Amino acid sequence: MAINLHWLLAERCRQRVARPGAAGIAAVLLSTSAIAQPVPQVTQADIARAQALQPVITEQDIARAIRANPMPPDIPTVPGVVTPQVRVDALPQPHPGATIDLAQIAQGFEAAARARPGRGLQADGDQLLVFVTFAMPDAALKALVQQAAAAGATLLLRGLEAGSLVKTAAHAQQIMGTHRVALQIDPQAFDRYAVRQAPTFVLVPAGTASEPCGTGSCVAPGAYARVAGDVSLDYALTTFQARTPRFAGAAARLLARMGK
Repeated sequence: MAINLHWLLAERCRQRVARPGAAGIAAVLLSTSAIAQPVPQVTQADIARAQALQPVITEQDIARAIRANPMPPDIPTVPGVVTPQVRVDALPQPHPGATIDLAQIAQGFEAAARARPGRGLQADGDQLLVFVTFAMPDAALKALVQQAAAAGATLLLRGLEAGSLVKTAAHAQQIMGTHRVALQIDPQAFDRYAVRQAPTFVLVPAGTASEPCGTGSCVAPGAYARVAGDVSLDYALTTFQARTPRFAGAAARLLARMGK
């Protein structure tokens, strides 16, 4: 049991130190040196006395507290009403959907490039790059996918959607559908061609020389044409053909692929 030592010492001092009279007080005040009183010693009798003064909680006290503060009663049952038992096994289960095969998607990109020799990012053909972002409406992305498949263009993303490869692949599969079109994640290409918004269309004619640079392989600023805006791919090619005579031939070849 805990003992209050401060109280014990105070009690001991009170018992040992008598209240001085007037003569005693005067003697103390006129004394040139004061002698400190010794620290009182705590005896076993003092400890026993302090223990006797401490409250003792008995079983009767506990029983009395329980009676005064009973537990809340159970919810009363209503005659004729049966509380159903929760069956975890009967809860709805998520429908097991088809898993995303990233390898299959990658193989589809490679097959699309092989199926169109001289197109896409082939060095010996016209390169038409379409810079997009998944922040664009899906309807606009699906339209560009269809046009890119017809022209042999390549769609480029700056990075993963929400930092997840699975989410990126799922979104790509959703907008691509059955179209065979190349889709690449290439943040350096955005810097290489100074792309600041999406969609942006970049046309690099066949035979354009490239040089190693900090972003991989670069072409001279005047060696490619670029147009940005929420327009269709064939509109961008028509703009190249009308406004940049140097790239009119490449634009005409790509329009011919699209049947324009």
